Amino acid sequence: MKNLSPGTHSFTVDGTRQVYHVAGHGPVMIAHPGGPGVEYSYLRSTRLEEHFTMVYVEPVGTGESGPLPAGATYVDTYVDFLHALVENLDVPKVFLLGHSHGGIVAVRFALLHPDRTAGLALYSATPCTTDEFWAAEEANAAVYGERHPDVPEAAAIVAAATQWDEVKTDEQQTAILRTFLPVYFADFWGRRAEFDVLRENVRAWYTTFESKNVDYRPDLWAITAPTVVLTGRHDFICGPVWARLLHEGIPGSELVILENSGHFAQVEEPDGFLDAMSRLLGLNARA
Repeated sequence: MKNLSPGTHSFTVDGTRQVYHVAGHGPVMIAHPGGPGVEYSYLRSTRLEEHFTMVYVEPVGTGESGPLPAGATYVDTYVDFLHALVENLDVPKVFLLGHSHGGIVAVRFALLHPDRTAGLALYSATPCTTDEFWAAEEANAAVYGERHPDVPEAAAIVAAATQWDEVKTDEQQTAILRTFLPVYFADFWGRRAEFDVLRENVRAWYTTFESKNVDYRPDLWAITAPTVVLTGRHDFICGPVWARLLHEGIPGSELVILENSGHFAQVEEPDGFLDAMSRLLGLNARA
């Protein structure tokens, strides 16, 4: 399996370069980051690499992968490239770790390719991005300043929440994400020394789609792969409300809510994150 040797690999999908990175040992798990348009590296976990052969995908349109193809869609384009990666790895089935937007991609992949899905870790994800979802995100971001009146940066962060639609370049996308990132944590200011590294290094690429609205709730019942749904209690965008929709819709899924995390449980509560991910192996063994 030369395509799973440790290191960086690439192949071509209909003329577009797809890059991925391999590390660790054990069953194969593909990690798909959020965004869309966010660099993969924040999702890397050396602790997961002790249990899985981790395949970290650089989604098309980010990093060293090629640009998004013309007419790319919010979810299905990423699913197509994910399926091409699974084919390239030449393994019968893979576990999927999907974070945020990557979780939506993982849900869709499991629905379209159940025969290639060994298990799902839907991490701070949602089954839908409807008008209701986006309105809740905006409302939660708008009150951030009220919750942190003593934080000088809070006003700039709240202002950034209204500026996403003005972004037109990769540099602007990265800058606004770094400004806004504290909102994603349960306690960024109390643990700033720990989390500033992620904030200072995260990168993002500008993406645009005709529509960002999808709704897979009616189809969740058809997912047969063992599934763990994981989120932080304080996740402002993909928190418990959306996690419960996934859990209630996917038969036999397990729900884990980490009480001291926001959107980045792997750094906020790494032990709890690892425990939740390890459950996936137990579920798979019983399936």
